[in-house]
Amino acid sequence: MTTIKLRPGQPFDLDLTLSCGQAFRWEKAEGWWQGVVDGRAVRIRQDANHLTFSGTDAGFIRDYFRLDQDLPAILTSIDRDPAIGAAIRECRGLRIVKQQPWECLVSYICATNTNIPAVKRRVALMAERYGRPIDGPFGTAYAFPGPEVLAGASCADLRDCKLGYRTEYVSEAAAFAAEHPGWAETVAALPFEEARQVLMKFRGVGPKAADCVLLFSFGFFEAFPVDVWIRRIVAETYLPDLTGRSCTPAEYERIRRFAREHFGEYAGYAQEYLYCVRRTQ
Repeated sequence: MTTIKLRPGQPFDLDLTLSCGQAFRWEKAEGWWQGVVDGRAVRIRQDANHLTFSGTDAGFIRDYFRLDQDLPAILTSIDRDPAIGAAIRECRGLRIVKQQPWECLVSYICATNTNIPAVKRRVALMAERYGRPIDGPFGTAYAFPGPEVLAGASCADLRDCKLGYRTEYVSEAAAFAAEHPGWAETVAALPFEEARQVLMKFRGVGPKAADCVLLFSFGFFEAFPVDVWIRRIVAETYLPDLTGRSCTPAEYERIRRFAREHFGEYAGYAQEYLYCVRRTQ
């Protein structure tokens, strides 16, 4: 076990960070969070301003949880109205993690028109069937399979991972990523809007999935994913003239551009805090 101390003045809340729906391979058991991250089986807990963990090193933990990011400065920059101010006070310490691009892309392809438990099952089944076994601190775990492995799987076998209509999307994404191993570096080097358009060329990746991948994996913190809950919050709090219950493409575009203008370059953090406070209440 390794223990590190959090930097003074830099809040971090492990529970809020791992329970807010941004990553799908973490579960809490007996006071410990257990997850598989970038081929590592990690076990971690927080006690006040200390993190105790096994399965990886301190550098990885700091990088994954973005512990060197100046969170108070970010929260100050987005604190522009009473609603987000209340969310910041309630959920202070939530940080956006740094996910591996390939797994994040497939996870959010699997997240269309469904709920978080279903996404977790799909991702876990792909890992168990195709991933490399890892001897971890909580038993045998499985790394998420690389694109070349999933590209070699038949659609019939992939469908057994409960992917449904998403099977072909995952298969096609795997074939592309296997053929273009530098795809993630290409996306990371682009300006935000161009990167977004590139991701939406993957079949099954719409605006929300693209924004999630850009925010949670590539560190484009201006991304503002809009799901049914965020749309409802924005309609009730910021844009009361939004009508209907579904988010049309035009509404999605209006909401994300409003958020970027209103909250600034860290609009993605505002999205996470607004979503988080909904769950805590």
